[in-house]
Amino acid sequence: MQSRGSNQRLAAIVSGSRSSTLLFAMFSIVAAIYVAGRLWQDSQNRVYLIKELDRITGQGKSAISVEDSLKIIACKEQHKKLEALEMELAAARREGFLTKPFSRARGSDLKKRPLVVIGIHTTFGHKRNRDAIRKAWMSTGVALKKMEDEKGVVVRFVIGRSANQGDGLDRAIINENKQTNDFIILNDLVEAPEELPKKTKLFFAYAADNWDAESYAKVNDDVYVNVDALVTTLKAHLQEPRTYIGCMKSGEVFSDVGHKWYEPDWWKFGDGKSYFRYASGEMYVISRSLAKFISINRSIIRTYAHDDVSAGSWFIGLNVKYVHEPNFCCSSWSPVEQYVLVFDLNNLVIQRNLESGSL
Repeated sequence: MQSRGSNQRLAAIVSGSRSSTLLFAMFSIVAAIYVAGRLWQDSQNRVYLIKELDRITGQGKSAISVEDSLKIIACKEQHKKLEALEMELAAARREGFLTKPFSRARGSDLKKRPLVVIGIHTTFGHKRNRDAIRKAWMSTGVALKKMEDEKGVVVRFVIGRSANQGDGLDRAIINENKQTNDFIILNDLVEAPEELPKKTKLFFAYAADNWDAESYAKVNDDVYVNVDALVTTLKAHLQEPRTYIGCMKSGEVFSDVGHKWYEPDWWKFGDGKSYFRYASGEMYVISRSLAKFISINRSIIRTYAHDDVSAGSWFIGLNVKYVHEPNFCCSSWSPVEQYVLVFDLNNLVIQRNLESGSL
């Protein structure tokens, strides 16, 4: 009996030992497979990094250091960031927050920057005014191009589209432009008196996007401009980076709805009901940096009831030099040799002087 019990215990010990050995063997095999798999994966990563380094540098190496590996990884990360920035840049451009780049070189020659781009704000039914301006000081065709090349003065009429796009009003402007090629047609603007502030903003943005000029001017189509006097005035301010030139004034803010100059946002101007200083709307000039500011921020800068007040509001919070130029004021039309502007509310001054041969 005792011998049989001893044999049973011995058999149990042997059986347990065999189980432990089997489990150990299985664990060893699994561990070996795991280690082999990791080594294989590491070798594949190493091969990939070597290939990437060879592809980037064009140099074949038998081994790659940890430092080189980190450089490759950092390079890939930078490439991803660059792609993200390019996408953001494209989105910003679509939203109007960036100006278009300029190409100022043709071959090996640098193109001279225009002194000023003048936008003459006109409207439907004012062809008589436009023809008078063309005869008096703007010129057409070869003479207009000569003024651009020799004096650096670019002049264009500025107009929006009819509320019924493609109607007779639009077609008349398109046909006139085919003959004269001197219009800026703002396709995103409906031509209307209440849209004048927006028209001014879109003109400056368009001009800054299409001409890399020293300055940009807004003029009404009932004004005669002495180009030579204007050129002299502007050249005196070329070294000033942010200038706002015009006949500076500050008018009353009218809160009466029925008033001709009613300002819907009158309450924003305080109890005194007086506008801040701004340049009279018949003509004013802004420097290149201010025009670019308008172009970049066109989607967020707001307008008020009047175009000249709106322009003044865009610069009031900026570091801008205000230049009050008396020759831009309505009292400057005499003597003839010194004026910059002659006001012609009914087109009479220009017509009389054309008939008499003066101007």
